[in-house]
Amino acid sequence: MSVLRLCSSLWALALSLLLAAQSTPTKVSFDLTSPQPDYSSATGFGYDLSTRQSDFDSRRAVPVPFYFSVCVPDGNYRVCVTLGSRRRAASTTVRAESRRLLLEETQTAKGDFQTFTFLVNKRSPRIDDTREVSIKPRERTYLNWDDRLTLEFAGAAPAVRSITIELDTTATTLYLIGNSTVVDQEMEPYASWGQMIPRWLGDRVAVSNHAESGLAASSFIGQRRFDKILSTLRPEDYVFVEFGHNDQKEHGVGDGAWYNFAHNLKIFIDRVRAAGGRIVFVTPTQRRNFDSEGHIVETHGEYPDAMRAVAAREHVPVIELHDMTRTFFEALGVEGSKQALVHYPAGTYPGQDKALADNTHFNPYGAYEVAKMVVCGIRQLDADFAASLRNAIDPAFPTFDPAHPDDPKAFHWPSAPKVDITKPDGN
Repeated sequence: MSVLRLCSSLWALALSLLLAAQSTPTKVSFDLTSPQPDYSSATGFGYDLSTRQSDFDSRRAVPVPFYFSVCVPDGNYRVCVTLGSRRRAASTTVRAESRRLLLEETQTAKGDFQTFTFLVNKRSPRIDDTREVSIKPRERTYLNWDDRLTLEFAGAAPAVRSITIELDTTATTLYLIGNSTVVDQEMEPYASWGQMIPRWLGDRVAVSNHAESGLAASSFIGQRRFDKILSTLRPEDYVFVEFGHNDQKEHGVGDGAWYNFAHNLKIFIDRVRAAGGRIVFVTPTQRRNFDSEGHIVETHGEYPDAMRAVAAREHVPVIELHDMTRTFFEALGVEGSKQALVHYPAGTYPGQDKALADNTHFNPYGAYEVAKMVVCGIRQLDADFAASLRNAIDPAFPTFDPAHPDDPKAFHWPSAPKVDITKPDGN
């Protein structure tokens, strides 16, 4: 039996025994002011990725980012963290799994503690006893696909007092289907809107991001990623679909915006609705491609229109990310828009001997801004259709207009330790 299945089986047994013995949901808690082990399959929890929390009771300690993992079966988990230190001021950012943003950098004074609650979705490639998602070789080391729920604590001086993790079987789940502009990018400096949107959905909706770089609608289905979603999708859950970037590069028999692409979109619609879910289309993000007058040149051909046409015919709500990102890029300008994408001079990252100039893939600032556009799109959806999503949006979410984006220089993102300057699949 694999470690993953052994872990899941042991947890399932423990949960069933505890639930049988008590009426309240099962919880596991960890006091990080006490010594904790390094993660192993034997312990099933502990500090991970060769990191540990700095000793904040020592004035000589140098705070560094650290990870803490707990082996759990697939599902949604309510995670409660108490941040702060009794000896010094702290500054902590909380992310989960593959750099999913849960909490922006938060300050706590010496002796001050603050508690926050999030919903985190954990998944593995396993669908059932006979099927698994056909993940790419590089994904096998991604935190999104392993046997544990991993929390990352970063920032200028991260400090965590305690962690509580509780299985949540009732929360609404927002599933994301898409490509490299949606995926939880594992490595700096790349990022996508799907890993930023949990920041704005609080503790009422869990985001389960199944997007992957380089995929089209057809390959998403063919690799059984859609089957994985359907295996856990419950009535009233949501599925957001964004494709177009890679679909337009398919040139086989029957390919094209109005046949194969539209056909696959209809598959998503029919199967999600058959399971009682609610589906939303998200038109593809623009590429940074300007004409001589500073306007974005359309590069997606007929694919956005095909998506809109299928949505109109099938009565599927649409979030117009295609139009909003055009406005966003043009508002930043030809040069300023580079600040939203992976454009960095040589030497910015270890081993980077050439400048990075990627006009498709976002950096954390760009991904954060696009996530805000998606939240704005959620607010515009029919109130009855999207009640749980609309109600989950953080009341602190600011009014956002892509024509007036946030100042890139004011955006703060503590870099994760994992860096890879290799361009993601797809374009």
